[in-house]
Formats: sequence, C-alpha cells, structure tokens
Amino acid sequence: MHDLSSLIVFVRVAEMGSFTRAADSLGIQKGRASAAVRKLEEEVGVRLLHRTTRTVQLTEDGRAYHARARELLANIEDMQTMFANDDVALRGRLRIDLPTELARTTIVPALPEFMASNPELELEISSTDRQVDLVQEGFDCVLRIGPIGDETLIARLLGRLRMVNAASPAYLARHGVPQSLDDLRSQGHRTIHYSRTLGTKPYGWEYPNGDDGEYETLSVPGSLHVNSVQTYEAAGLAGMGLIQAAYSGIRQHLESGAMVEVLPQFRPGPLDVSLVVAHRRNLSPRVRAFMKWVEGVLQPYLE
Repeated sequence: MHDLSSLIVFVRVAEMGSFTRAADSLGIQKGRASAAVRKLEEEVGVRLLHRTTRTVQLTEDGRAYHARARELLANIEDMQTMFANDDVALRGRLRIDLPTELARTTIVPALPEFMASNPELELEISSTDRQVDLVQEGFDCVLRIGPIGDETLIARLLGRLRMVNAASPAYLARHGVPQSLDDLRSQGHRTIHYSRTLGTKPYGWEYPNGDDGEYETLSVPGSLHVNSVQTYEAAGLAGMGLIQAAYSGIRQHLESGAMVEVLPQFRPGPLDVSLVVAHRRNLSPRVRAFMKWVEGVLQPYLE
C-alpha cells in the first residue's frame, strides 16, 4: 500500500454504507471513492464490500479488515500529534452536528474566535433537532440535549442546561403575572404546546415537586401546537402564550425586556448536555479541541 488514501476511503464507505455519502463527506468524486476501494481490494486480494444498487455492506473479511484499519488510522493520527501542544493550529476537516437553537443563539456567534485560532481547520456543521446517526452520517462529534438514547456511544456530560418560564409583556398584560401554579388556571393562562411530532401528546408544563429533585407536569390549555424550538420561542415572543425554554436561547429577549421570566421558583428541570462520539478512537486532536472549546462557550448556561 503506497499511501493511506484508499484505506481512509474504505473506512468511510464502510461506516456510512454508501459510496456517494462517503465521497461527499471526504470532498471527492464518487468515482474516485469507488476506484480507491477497488484498488485496495486488489492489493489485499479479497473482496471487502458487498455492493448492490441500494446498499453497501462489509463482507466477513471486510469486517475484520475494517476493525484493523480503524485502529491503524487512529494510531497514525495519534503519532502525528503526540508532540503537539495546545498552541499548534488544527488542520483538516471536522464534521459536527448541533441542536438548531443552541447553534444559532450560542455556539455559532462564538465561532469566529475558534476559527481565528485554527485557520487551517475546515468545519462542517449540521444543525438539526433529530438524533443523527454518527457512524452512518459520518459525524466526528455531536452535541446532544437530553437522553443519549444509545448505550454504544461514548458521551461526555458537560452539565445541565438551565431552563426558565417566560412570556411576553403583552401576554402578561392580558392575563396577569402568575405567582403560583394555581394562578396558571385561575388567571386563565395559556401555554404553547411543544412536541417533536405534531399530533402527539404535548410534554405539559413541568414544575419541581418539592426538594427531592423530582418533577411533575401540569396540564395547561393552549391552542397552538408546534414541533420546532424556533417556532416555539417565536410564538412566546409574539405573545401567544407561556413557554418553558432554555435560558441560552431566550437570554437576549429577557435582557432586552421583550420577554419576562415568570414563576422562577418553579423552573422546569434542566436538560443534560453531552458531547458524543461513536468510539473513543474518534477523539482526535481536532475533536478534543472542539469539545474543550464548546464546554467553555456553554459554561455560563449550565448548572
């Protein structure tokens, strides 16, 4: 094997299950990716991938080869950076996924400083509120809010995202400022319902039940049901009802007076924020540096 390019392409194709997606993630043509894998198979003398018109899967030999190839590439990267220090600029491509609202309000506005320190780093940022597949979609690292949902992933808990209850001044002028949970009903308050899938039961109004760290939900009426965090916060800003949102997302509205925090003694439970990789071997210097930077950016909003 004269170079490692074919090996890199093979590992990416195997993990993403697609020549097209692998080529896109590597910034090369699909034909080049296919040729690289064919060349590798000729060199090792066995078929590594089963190819059909719809799927690409590892053969039995391919699975064994893939495991060794991943380890080899990780070891090479470790060797290349073993004497590097924190002052060395990062190079290469880093593919990450971020929750949409956290990306928009908190992380992306802080990115210029990170990129200025690492001008040779190329970032690919996906922003979505669904749980992406790290391996199949080729992500080096993802930031997740709430449960991880997959015990095979490696997660580093950064902290818990502070949540607040809020409403617009216009809404509070119409309905009054609630001082207790009973006021939510007696004053005729409305809430904006949120759930990830329209038509499903909304999450309800969450509140702490005593000092034991437990939370319960209260049913509060509302005529608007949304499945987007951005729409949820925009509806609250427009005076359509009470919302329970991450402080990081609506901080600017609270500071400007466009929204007002209510019932601070009954804030909803904070949400776990974790950085997730598919394997410990995914912790390249680029990933470690990004994780350290993100932790610093989010620290003011975590409990």
